[in-house]
Amino acid sequence: MTKPDSDITATKAPVEWDAATYDRIAEPMTRWGGVVLERLQLMGDECVLDAGCGSGRVTEQLCRRLPRGRVIALDRSAAMVTEAQRRLAPYASRTTVLCADLTKPLPLRSVDGVFSTATFHWIHDHEALFAHLAAVLRPGGQLVAQCGGAGNIARVHAAAKAAGVDLEATYFATPDQTERRLKAAGFVDVRCWLQPEPTPLEPGEPFETYLRTVCLRPHLEQLAPSEQPAFLRNVMEQLGEPVIDYVRLNITARRSEIGREA
Repeated sequence: MTKPDSDITATKAPVEWDAATYDRIAEPMTRWGGVVLERLQLMGDECVLDAGCGSGRVTEQLCRRLPRGRVIALDRSAAMVTEAQRRLAPYASRTTVLCADLTKPLPLRSVDGVFSTATFHWIHDHEALFAHLAAVLRPGGQLVAQCGGAGNIARVHAAAKAAGVDLEATYFATPDQTERRLKAAGFVDVRCWLQPEPTPLEPGEPFETYLRTVCLRPHLEQLAPSEQPAFLRNVMEQLGEPVIDYVRLNITARRSEIGREA
């Protein structure tokens, strides 16, 4: 099995998400997202950006929190956007679903809040990410988010490396790094903390499907289709117990009332 360069910029172009399968197996992310959503202080008439909406399972909960407001659901993946549009169809009159890149200026007007779960760790340039979010968030607006943090899925990555694919496709920041970047982007009242979330899964095929669809998707993209089954079996054997060693990075902050610099 060929070991690719560990520099993410040298890997193959990413293959689209299997959005339908992700939607079916995303119970952990949906559960965490519901808890994080409760941190948003809402009256029900705000406009809120879901930055990295995925298949829209948590976005659907956000829509219910905003009966008189609007939701902008944004994702870089066209497949996820299509799945989110399907799921959010009952809320179409007050929901906009966009395909856009969070590392680039966002095609949005000012929003009252930004919400995000299970997304920021897929982005390496957090300085650009937070600057672009600040640019569309009104002064005093809320940012409430959760993503993978320092130490997230370390066992999974170690098993993948031992199986022949050493790849850092994700970026798991520390709370201190994140606080500094948020403040530099114009955020205040910043609070970031780590939360271990070891997550057991059903053994066998469900565990394999989860690894293939979520944790090891970028690793598998580096391999020929004929090599992928053996790689997955190798990783599963090394992990043993079907538990994902998740560590979540929680973020709460407000956009500064002074200035709009991004």
